[in-house]
Amino acid sequence: MKRVLAGAALAAMAFTGHAHAQQNPQAEAQALELLKRGIAFRTVAGPGNQTPEYAAYLKEQLVAGGFDPADIRIEKLGDTAWLAARYPGTSKTAKPIYISGHMDVVEAKPEDWTRDPFKPIVENGYIFGRGATDMKYDLSTVVATLIQLKREGYRPSRDIILLASGDEETSMKTTAAMAEQYHDAELLLNVDGGGGGLDENGKPEIFGLQGAEKTYADYELTFTNPGGHSSAPGASNAIYSLAHALAKIEAYQFPGEINEITRAGFVQGAKTADPEMARAMRAFLANQQDPKALATLRSEPGLIGQTGTTCVATMVNAGHATNALPQRATANINCRIFPGTSVEAVAATLTKVVGDPELKLKTLDSGSIASPASPLRPDLMKLVAEGIHARFPGVPIVPAMSAGASDSMWFRAKGVPSYGVSPIFMKGSDSFAHGLNERTPLSEIAPSIVYYKFLLKGLTK
Repeated sequence: MKRVLAGAALAAMAFTGHAHAQQNPQAEAQALELLKRGIAFRTVAGPGNQTPEYAAYLKEQLVAGGFDPADIRIEKLGDTAWLAARYPGTSKTAKPIYISGHMDVVEAKPEDWTRDPFKPIVENGYIFGRGATDMKYDLSTVVATLIQLKREGYRPSRDIILLASGDEETSMKTTAAMAEQYHDAELLLNVDGGGGGLDENGKPEIFGLQGAEKTYADYELTFTNPGGHSSAPGASNAIYSLAHALAKIEAYQFPGEINEITRAGFVQGAKTADPEMARAMRAFLANQQDPKALATLRSEPGLIGQTGTTCVATMVNAGHATNALPQRATANINCRIFPGTSVEAVAATLTKVVGDPELKLKTLDSGSIASPASPLRPDLMKLVAEGIHARFPGVPIVPAMSAGASDSMWFRAKGVPSYGVSPIFMKGSDSFAHGLNERTPLSEIAPSIVYYKFLLKGLTK
């Protein structure tokens, strides 16, 4: 799941800037080659999943780049696999820095695409293919960066451990397995989160640093009746009961909530938003239950999720014949839960809101886990700001909360502060992650490597 710039709606403003970073020609060429080879691996869950083969290829490249084979692990899990690669540091006591990303991609059917999704194509300054953005681009650039650091003889003060999961787009079982074994780190840098936005003229608007994410949860609502012939309708009808329940859930608003990450986003947003929205942001910062402020903020799709938990009906299924009373009616309620609120608490709230003893509510297994917001570390914020401003002076650095879910949540749940720090800046019109004809501008490779080198050295020198 690629980055979601929730903070972009909070602080959109245009800046001019010029990339004036040094070049790393070997690393840039290697990153492109890694990306092209990576796209060609069909790392999709199910029959023919090539994630284990892709992991083996990455290990081969890391070893060729100077990594000790003994410091690289590949563990298979079902039809997929995960990879851990250790770049040894000089200290025996300092906690490591983790870098996380994922090797798998969402399904892509060649017949739906203009180009074959698993044949990388470089055209007009872009690379096309499934994973070109989400997220073999960042994975390729960070692997090339680590190899470049080896090439330069860099010795970090602490271990740097690359953790590449194999099913982030589906069940996240590999991430859960990695978090069980790797949960004693100074912090985690997730290269599948955060990122910058450009306007359609190519001017930078904002850089979002992901420091929190909401918990994903699905709830199944079910009503059952004995049914019967449709010519003799009775007082009870499963479809009507479900309809009444959905209407109550539609009308219910979860209370406003705020944390350190979203507070920083609203503070920044209030500086640049239009007057009405700015007033609402300031009112919300003062009182999260201000009804007028909540109504204004929740009228904006990009902001509603930043103000608290949201739940919405996404699927319904009812009846078994056109001429029979329904015996069963079900609906799926999808919720994105604010950090600090449990899945169980939301289930209890939905049950109370519906208020019908005939309701059967079931929490579905979503492969998600609740995780707290990470603290805004001044040292990391300073490094990220310096790294981004070296390319785009003055662009706002805005902490952001994702609607979920990414690999970070598993590590946050284990107590590892985790941050989405991808340096890619893209136009909205270039964003096709999970969609047809996914693409990313090749111009991002060089500045990404410079940024990753700066960030990793700053955290491990």
